[in-house]
Amino acid sequence: MTPEAFDAVCAALPGTRMDVQWGDDHVWKLAEKMFAVRSPEGGFSFKASDIAFEALTADGPGRPAPYLARAKWVWFSDLAGQDEEEVADWLKTAHGLIAARLTRKFQKDLGLI
Repeated sequence: MTPEAFDAVCAALPGTRMDVQWGDDHVWKLAEKMFAVRSPEGGFSFKASDIAFEALTADGPGRPAPYLARAKWVWFSDLAGQDEEEVADWLKTAHGLIAARLTRKFQKDLGLI
């Protein structure tokens, strides 16, 4: 997956916005809550479900994200080596996990419901 494709998937999700933080990281948010991060060095991380976190970090290709592992974030060192459809699914799921935790008012204001 290319960095541009990663950003395009995140930008297409309802209610999202991107901030540049921690140097040049692209931090994708939904109502000020992060759901994905892409670094200029080629790595990326995202919020995962409990089951996906275990599957991707136990024997899978991902690693627990530094500083965010307790919140079930997965980190990959190489975006270019990842399947575009699979990453897009992970990003959509991450967005959904964050959206589900927002109040109904925020969900409605962001056009999620």
